[in-house]
Parts: sequence; C-alpha cells; structure tokens
Amino acid sequence: MMNDSLFSLVCAGEIFELKAELNSDKKEKKKEAVKKVIASMTVGKDVSALFPDVVNCMQTDNLELKKLVYLYLMNYAKSQPDMAIMAVNTFVKDCEDPNPLIRALAVRTMGCIRVDKITEYLCEPLRKCLKDEDPYVRKTAAVCVAKLHDINAQLVEDQGFLDTLKDLISDSNPMVVANAVAALSEIAESHPNSNLLDLNPQTINKLLTALNECTEWGQIFILDCLANYTPRDDRESQSICERVTPRLSHANSAVVLSAVKVLMKFMEMLPKDLDYYGTLLKKLAPPLVTLLSAEPELQYVALRNINLIVQRRPEILKHEMKVFFVKYNDPIYVKLEKLDIMIRLASQANIAQVLAELKEYATEVDVDFVRKAVRAIGRCAIKVEQSAERCVSTLLDLIQTKVNYVVQEAIVVIKDIFRKYPNKYESVIATLCENLDSLDEPEARAAMIWIVGEYAERIDNADELLESFLEGFHDESTQVQLQLLTAIVKLFLKKPTETQELVQQVLSLATQDSDNPDLRDRGYIYWRLLSTDPVAAKEVVLAEKPLISEETDLIEPTLLEELICHIGTLASVYHKPPSAFVEGSRGVQHKRLPGSSAAGVSEAPPAVIPSQGDLLGDLLNLDLTPPTTTGPPPPSSGMQMGAMDLLGGGLDSLVGYLHSTMGAGFGAPPAAMPASFTAPVSGGLDDLFDLGGGVGMPMGAYSPPKTVWLPAMKAKGLEISGTFARRAGVIQMEMTLTNKAMSVMTDFAIQFNRNSFGLAPAGPLQVLTPLSPNQSIEVTLPLNTVGPVMKMEPLNNLQVAVKNNIDVFYFSCQYPISMLFVEDGKMERQVFLATWKDIPNDNESQFQIKDCHLNSDAASNKLQGSNIFTIAKRTVEGQDMLYQSMKLTNGIWVLAELRVQAGNPNYTVICTCVLYMYLQFNNINIIIIPAA
Repeated sequence: MMNDSLFSLVCAGEIFELKAELNSDKKEKKKEAVKKVIASMTVGKDVSALFPDVVNCMQTDNLELKKLVYLYLMNYAKSQPDMAIMAVNTFVKDCEDPNPLIRALAVRTMGCIRVDKITEYLCEPLRKCLKDEDPYVRKTAAVCVAKLHDINAQLVEDQGFLDTLKDLISDSNPMVVANAVAALSEIAESHPNSNLLDLNPQTINKLLTALNECTEWGQIFILDCLANYTPRDDRESQSICERVTPRLSHANSAVVLSAVKVLMKFMEMLPKDLDYYGTLLKKLAPPLVTLLSAEPELQYVALRNINLIVQRRPEILKHEMKVFFVKYNDPIYVKLEKLDIMIRLASQANIAQVLAELKEYATEVDVDFVRKAVRAIGRCAIKVEQSAERCVSTLLDLIQTKVNYVVQEAIVVIKDIFRKYPNKYESVIATLCENLDSLDEPEARAAMIWIVGEYAERIDNADELLESFLEGFHDESTQVQLQLLTAIVKLFLKKPTETQELVQQVLSLATQDSDNPDLRDRGYIYWRLLSTDPVAAKEVVLAEKPLISEETDLIEPTLLEELICHIGTLASVYHKPPSAFVEGSRGVQHKRLPGSSAAGVSEAPPAVIPSQGDLLGDLLNLDLTPPTTTGPPPPSSGMQMGAMDLLGGGLDSLVGYLHSTMGAGFGAPPAAMPASFTAPVSGGLDDLFDLGGGVGMPMGAYSPPKTVWLPAMKAKGLEISGTFARRAGVIQMEMTLTNKAMSVMTDFAIQFNRNSFGLAPAGPLQVLTPLSPNQSIEVTLPLNTVGPVMKMEPLNNLQVAVKNNIDVFYFSCQYPISMLFVEDGKMERQVFLATWKDIPNDNESQFQIKDCHLNSDAASNKLQGSNIFTIAKRTVEGQDMLYQSMKLTNGIWVLAELRVQAGNPNYTVICTCVLYMYLQFNNINIIIIPAA
C-alpha cells in the first residue's frame, strides 16, 4: 500500500533528490523513489523531467516496481514521444518474459501508449501474445488489438490481427472468447459494414458454450453479440433461448437485462401457439420484478427498460401489477415511471385495483405526482371503456376537494373523456362550470373553453361564460386565445341571433389587434367562411371529430423495435435511438427485430420542417430532394383552354381579374396607368430593346443584372444574389452564393413553392465544395415548367426555400416574363392574320415605350433574341408597324402590334383582342388570346 505521506514529499528543488534516488543501486530505495514520483503525478505535479530516470527503472524483476514504471509511461509517453521509444526494447523483452503476468502487463501498457512511433514496434510482440500459451496473456492481447485499431486501423488490417482475433472466438478459454468478442464488437461499431463478426450456427454454439464459464462482464459481451444474430428458423431460435434463459437468474442486473434483450429479440421468431413461448413469457417476469428491489437508481433504469418491454409484450407482466404500486419513500422519478407502467398494464381485470391506488395518490403532497395521478385516471377511462363511468365518478370526487391543481388537471382529462365518449357523460358539465373562476392554468382554461364551445347548446349561459374569458383576451396565452376564437365561432353557428356581437368582437380582436400570425390566420379563415358561405362554415367548424386514440404516448413502432434491440444501454433509458445522442453518430447502426417489415429498408432522409410561425414555411412542402422527373413539359395543342387555369379558374377568373385590375369595361385602358409603367424600369420591355446598351452588343435573349434576393442579415450570413436567363431553350437561375458568416456552409438544397407557370428545379443545387467564410461561388440552376401550378400575386412572383447545414431560409423574387417565351412561338402568317382580323376594333389599348433609339429592323432583331417573333411588317405614312407573336411555356399565345416612327424615340404598343388581360410583368403589357 502507498503511504499518504508520499503525496506531500515532492516540493520545489526535490526533483534533483528524486533523480538521485531513482539511480540508486538499492532496489528498495529505487522503489520508494518511483512511488514518490507516481504520488506527485497523481496530485497533478509535473514530474516529466524524470522521464529518462524512471524508464531506466524498467530493467527489474520486481513486478510491483515494473507496474509503477508502466503507469508513469502511460501518462507521459504522449508528451515525450521521443523519450518513450527508449522503453521499446524493454517492452519487447518483457513480452518474452517467463512470467505470464509480466508478458500481459507489457502488451497492455504498449496498447495504452497512444504514440504512433511506438505502434509499429508493437506489432511483433502483439502477434506473439495473441498466440501465447497462457490464456491470461491471450485475453489481454485481444483487447490490445481493439486499442491498436483505434490508433491505426490500417496497420491492424495489414498485419492480419483481425483474422487472428476471429480465430480466438474458437479458443478453449471462455475469458479469451469473451475478450475477443468484445474487441471485435468494438471494432465493428466503427466499421458497421465490415461484417467482422461473421456469426453462424457454429460460432454461436461456441459463444453459448463459453457463456456459462466466463465472468459476468464476459457474459455481457457475449450476450450483446448474440443479440446481433438472426436465427435461421424458429427451432434455432428456441435452442438459443433455452441456453440463454439461465442468465436471467444472475446476480448482476446488467447480465439480466442483456439476457432479456436476447430473449425479446428471438421470441419474435417463435410461434405464439408454441408451448415454449408461454413458458418463456412466465420466465421473463420474475427477473424483471427482482430488479425492482434494488436501490432507486437501478430501479429507475429497470423501469425504463420495463416500459419498453410492456409496450411490446404487455402479457409478460400482466399479473404483476402490485409490484408497480408506489411506495411512500420512492423518489419522484421512480414514482412517475411506476405510474406510467401501471397505466400500460391496466385492464378490465385489474382496473378496480388501479383506480383505488390512483385515487389514493391524488391526495399526496407532491404536486407533480398528484397531477400525473389525476391524468392517469383519465387515461384509464380512455383505455378501458368499462371503467369510464367509474373513472368519471372518481374525477368528480376529486373536483369536490376544491384543491386548485387537482381541479384543473381533472378538467383537462374530462375533456379527453368527452372526446372519446361523445354524448355520454355530459351531465357533469354543470359541475365543471361551477369551478370556472378557479382556473388559472392555460391548459385547463383552454379545456374548459373547448367544453363550453362544444356543448354550447346544452349550457344556457354559454355566451356569458365565454364573454367572461374575452375580457382579458390579450393577456391570455396563445393556446387559450385560439380555443376561445373557435369556441365563440361554434357558439355563433349554434345560436346566431344571440351572439352576433360576440363573434364580431372576437374576430376583430384576433385579426386586427393581434400580432400572432396563427391567431390572425385562423381569424381570417373564420371571417371569410362566415361572410361567404355560412353553410360551409358549419360543416367545417362543427364537423364530427375523430375519436382520440387509446394510447397517445406510445412510442412509434419502428423506434420501439430499435429500442428493444438496445435494452440495457443508454438508449433504453433515454428512449431515444443511439444516433440521437451519440456525438457524430459514428458507427451507429439502426437495428430491427427479426421479421420486421422495416428490416432492410434504407432510412429516408428526414424532411426539413420549417418553423411554425413562418408563413412561407406553411406554403412550402419542403421535400428538398431533386425532382424525380426532369423531362420536357407535356406537349401543348392549339386547343389548350385548360392552360388558363393557371390564372385562377379559367375564363371566369380571368374576367374577375380584369374587373379588379382595370376597373372599367374590357375595351377601355386603365383609367390611370401606374407610374412605373411610363418610366424605364430594369427588366422590362425597354431592357429587351437594350436601351443604353449600344447597338454593337451581341444578339440573344436579354438577361437582367443580378440583384440581392436574400440579404445576409436575414439568412444567418448567407447572401444570395441572382437573375434569370434563357439559354439554348433552357430557363436558368443564375446565382451568387456568398458566405458572410464565420462558419463553413455545406449541404445546400433548393425548393420552389407552387407558382403561376409551374417553374421547378430540373436538378439539385450543385454546390460541390463547402462554402468557406468570406467566399463566394457562382451557381447555375436549370429550371423546367412541369412543377405544380398556383396563381401568384403578382403572376411572375416566385417563392424559394434554400436549405444548408445551418437552417432553411425563404425569399421571393420575380422572373422576367420573357424567360417563358419559347422558341416555337412564331405563328403562321395566315393564322395570325385571321385571328387579328376577327378581333373588334373597339377592344384596343395603347401604351408607350419611351427613349428607344432603334429602328424597326433593329428592334425586331432584338426582340427575336427573346423569342418575340415578327410575323408581318408594313409601313403607313412613314410609320413602321410590326405584328408580333409569342408563345408561353404553357402553350398560351400572345399577340401584339408595335409601331415605330422613324426619328421618334418613343414606340407605341397596341394591344387588341376579343378578351385580353392587362398584365404588368416588369413593364411589359401583353395580350393573352385564348387558343380557338
């Protein structure tokens, strides 16, 4: 034993004395000096200066001294790698020592020294120790392989240590087998697809044989390995279960839980009508019950695992309800877990017993526990229908106690009971209303408001009750405000003559005086429903509600299967898969029970869910994956009246739009043209003529300059500038992504909302390299027009979502209409003339394009670069008239007449048709002619 006085010996100036003692010829003096060094190292003093002197002490036959020196080496080798090489020869020599303890000590220490320079010298001694005649040395060497693999995985594979490790599974010594399994399992976790543990019936038989003889931790390693094996059939599964079952009586709780995990997994393959299946169920209960007699911390771990087991197989513990009754001295965390399991085990056979317990718990002093107990009574009513009446009676008794928090919890659960059993227990409403003034918690107030609104026709003074809540509307929580709004609308639909002022008041408060977007949106929806179609409003608001489910807090089946496969680990305590809390999720595999439909199915990437308060997020269905089809849009025919639906709902919508936009008859132009139309604006028709750009510019489709779409301050440092272009018949979104944040940005993806012309990405957003801070990158995204269609305001508005590793960001931009003009938009001359002549002269609108210094031929050439084709040209009194046609991507034809007066920089655009639409797309005024 080391004397306590050793810890106070080393002080300033004594390093020299220690150095002298370490180099002493007397073994005892040398040993005491090393003890002093280790003591100083233990309390945090720096004794690295003594490294060469301590290493010299390795040359000894004294096992105690050698252990101390090795301990020192493990601590300081990383900071003194060059000096540590001095010890290599001694390590190699010790690996061949006659004493197996020294051989094992040497190879263990070499594995713990994480210095690359030493690693290569470790290979030969390790290879010898793996085949050593002594099992103690072999089991130590097996663990050393796993440590070496963590330092240099490639070296382990090249030296063939993994094959040697697999051979050790067949070793005659059970502890060697257990350590080999442990090492291979650890290596396999970091290489999930390596198939290192090639389990087969022969290997499984060897593991089961070793299981009976190795230590408790060895048994855990082997059981965990068995849990990863999938039996070939039910006979093999039963055989394994029979050999694992004795582990259930082990004193170590970890061994018991590991055995339960194996049995729970292999039971999936056993037929339920098999006699052994019933026997196994009976054998599983006693060990789980025994775990609950341990200290509270172990009880909690056991209860969390039992919670999972009960959800999967409640029949295992269906006769053990009393074990989960709460004791007065249980910690709160144990009480709450027991309560949860009691509800899961509740059935018609034991409900009377359970209710008596729960009623007793509701009178406890612990507020949290009492709340949970009251909720548990409600859950019993929902789960066991035959007990519902007794549960409601119990809740009413609790309400009569007038204890504030008990009353509020009871009202919350009674609301759920009303949902589960409509028109059955409404007689208790009067009792609930008596306690209205005592409610001060949002959930209880919301529940009471729901009850009043839902059963307003049975409550004579429902309007007065709801009006009392309305007085402090803005001080209420969002949950209460939303419920109050819905309840008053329900009341109005049931008693319209008496509550008109009340509903107007709440709609006004929700829409005009509230900043909450959820509340405001719901208010507007109700307002429009009530003002346009009260019958539809009644069908929507008073619709029959689905019954609530029996168990609302069950773990999702796929997740439950995975957690069952992780019984006895942290995952079973957290009730979360390892990937949710293991940092980096390196090597984490998603496990499934045998025969599961989910087995073998690859995990789908999680959908990005935008924040609830983001209105654009509500519009966008963010499946940020590349489109599955990138083919050309479907061919359009001349008789494509359906294309008009993009404007709302066909011609009826179009006429309504004309009235709202023009405010006059079809034949008259707008009474007052927008100021933006008369002035040249970037991106409009003036830009198609390239005003100010010079005649010598190259021909082709006009592309507006880039503008900032998403400022960095609104996107956590990501700035996006962009424009649209049409090149070789393909619409392109050209963007510059700039990282103005301090962190690297990766994993970019993009998604469009539904829009007027069905624009959608034709492929993923190609950002091939991480975007470093202060770096910019140019990205071109090809688009197609096969996406979903919805009328936007304005029609050329595009809502975009961009995702990266930081967040999802939203912005809107407007694309030039000229991007949608297709290359085959030149109408046949005869068709054009026939269509043009059929349009009455009365339907004519005239617009001016100013400051365009191009003649008619140059203008025609410029426009043709943007797929605006000149069909005919004539000159009348020195004025050139160009008759032009365009065709949109959705097959709609556009006709126009352009008048150019020589020497006059102002052009005149005349739009005439039977039915036309005044569209302002960046100053372009066009005519839409229904194809006929």
